[in-house]
Amino acid sequence: MDELEYRELVLTLAALRIEHRKLDAEINYLSDTGTGDQVTMMRLKKRKLRLRDEIQAIEDSIIPDIIA
Repeated sequence: MDELEYRELVLTLAALRIEHRKLDAEINYLSDTGTGDQVTMMRLKKRKLRLRDEIQAIEDSIIPDIIA
């Protein structure tokens, strides 16, 4: 992985983390206020899980495996 690819991955990772935090806040708000319907909540939670998987995949590609 060259420096440009690494920087792009780091920027993408930061953007995904921000989106993940926003979804978490939105889910919490809708849950706390009782204004979110079940379909909306399920859709937001599913998107949040997909983002978590994307974040993990990028982190795994950035941080090399170290065999102890």
